[in-house]
Amino acid sequence: MTIAFVRHGETAANRDGVLLGRADPPLTDLGTAQAGQLASRFADRRPDAVVSSPLRRSLETAAAIGGACGLEVVVDDRLIEIDYGAWDLAPFSEIPRADLAAWRADPDFAPPDGESLAAVSTRVAAFCVEHLEPDRTVVAVSHVSPIKAGVSWAIATDPLVSWRLRLEVASISRIAGSADAPVLVSFNETAHL
Repeated sequence: MTIAFVRHGETAANRDGVLLGRADPPLTDLGTAQAGQLASRFADRRPDAVVSSPLRRSLETAAAIGGACGLEVVVDDRLIEIDYGAWDLAPFSEIPRADLAAWRADPDFAPPDGESLAAVSTRVAAFCVEHLEPDRTVVAVSHVSPIKAGVSWAIATDPLVSWRLRLEVASISRIAGSADAPVLVSFNETAHL
């Protein structure tokens, strides 16, 4: 009855502060070490499943966790990062101010050729409803925007709340309860690092 959302370990793009959506870089050496720390954190907790975004940084993180738990990683496309479209790999500071203001004010706003926060929220809510089952713990390795969408679903708030949440790489956020009554148990756990 828990989904443990795990943000993948560090990539060079995360370290350098650029928008990282569907681009697919590997983990850095630090990111690989973080994946190992996450694996140690879950090894004795015996989750029932490890599910991952299809992007390499999540798959590498999930493989470490799955290996430590004796579980095969299952890929679920609903956990993929938001599509930043033309803004992928751009420094956040280079996003035009007017576009940034529109993005922060409208959950249906999408970057050029990209995806809106509302669309991410819809797909992540469907994932949560499917996987938040009694007597089951799922580790879901994903990215900053989908995890924030899961949190906003759990606390029944607007997707725009994501702009007010900071989520570190290799962090854990837990949702418990049921699909009808989800509860945010923790957000941005990093004590394992």
